[in-house]
Amino acid sequence: MQISATSPFALYPRPAGERPAVAGDAGPEAARGSGTSAGQSQETRTPDARQEARPLGQQQEAQSPEERQALQQLQARDREVRAHELAHVAAGAGLVRSGAAFTYQRGPDGRYYAVGGEVGIDTSAVPGDPVATQRKAEQILRAALAPAQPSGQDRAVAAQAARMAMEARLQQALETAAPEEQGGEAATPQIDLYA
Repeated sequence: MQISATSPFALYPRPAGERPAVAGDAGPEAARGSGTSAGQSQETRTPDARQEARPLGQQQEAQSPEERQALQQLQARDREVRAHELAHVAAGAGLVRSGAAFTYQRGPDGRYYAVGGEVGIDTSAVPGDPVATQRKAEQILRAALAPAQPSGQDRAVAAQAARMAMEARLQQALETAAPEEQGGEAATPQIDLYA
């Protein structure tokens, strides 16, 4: 079985070449992501100081209906992404190796919204302890499937965890059977045939 030592859960796969961004990232990568509406720039620019200085109500009045709709979609996506990754972190307690990392997109209001995310989790087997490996695999499985709508990557990690648990059970059964065969006489294979 080949499972990497750390496996990210990702809600939405990033486009090729895109890296996770952090809030305040000024690079063009921070503005990439799906859900960009027509007319909305994917470049990251410094927001107009006048727009930032206006109260939120005035900013919304100055926005077109398309910008308001795009903003509502970004806000909903941000809530969904953060809840998804939080579910992974909560269910993977003790196995999480890195907190949630988010990919951001800049909205028409100049703020950044999470549009993708991932959580690093330890998916390695416990050497020499199939019982602990099985428990760990079951927790990985729960963490991968914790969100309401697991992504394809989440399901792949869950499948790997299920395979790891099955192999740990097999290893445990082999270790349990081995001492019985070594005690006293050598075990002779038997086949019972009934007609």
